[in-house]
Amino acid sequence: MAMQVRVVPVTPFVQNSCVVTCSETNRGAILDPGGDVATILAAVRQVGCAVDKVLVTHAHIDHVGAVAEVAELLGVPIEGPELGDRGWIEALPQQGRMFGLPPVRSFTPNRWLADGDRVEVGNLTFEVLHCPGHTPGHIALFSRKDRIAFVGDVLFAGSIGRTDLPGGDYAQLLHSITTKLLPLGDDVMFYSGHGPDSTIGQERRTNPFLTR
Repeated sequence: MAMQVRVVPVTPFVQNSCVVTCSETNRGAILDPGGDVATILAAVRQVGCAVDKVLVTHAHIDHVGAVAEVAELLGVPIEGPELGDRGWIEALPQQGRMFGLPPVRSFTPNRWLADGDRVEVGNLTFEVLHCPGHTPGHIALFSRKDRIAFVGDVLFAGSIGRTDLPGGDYAQLLHSITTKLLPLGDDVMFYSGHGPDSTIGQERRTNPFLTR
């Protein structure tokens, strides 16, 4: 397998930031650096990769609280989310107050991602899947070669993303799961924004939100 993944739980929300590395080139990316910058950078040092970019699935504060700082410290561009999350990014200081967290810096992605785009990390290629419902601009990243997806807060082991925050839409979330994620194939392993990894097949068979 050409991909190595180090999951780094961060913030009081125990959000799964990930250090994603191409083992063929040792180039990497940091996905959803939500906070605890020192912890994330320590994981990067342990992995030993050269970070080329920061990737963002969606703009809730637990996923993007450290994006600006990490990108600045490493001197790398920010890719994602989809443009529909611009409002959440602009409201990052208010998000901090909403959740009782210190204010964090806003940012402007160097590249907004859209459905069908490609993202490269070393020799790894990810397909961008626009998956609104948890937030309007939520995206997932899928490596067809390695059969691995990063789905943020769209789908979890045994659950699905919340839709009670501004811009959330339950019907839209289920539509994203059933039309974008489930067709990837039962063998696909995915990493969520919280909790353990799972497979599409496991969730198709046992997830109570998908078996009703």
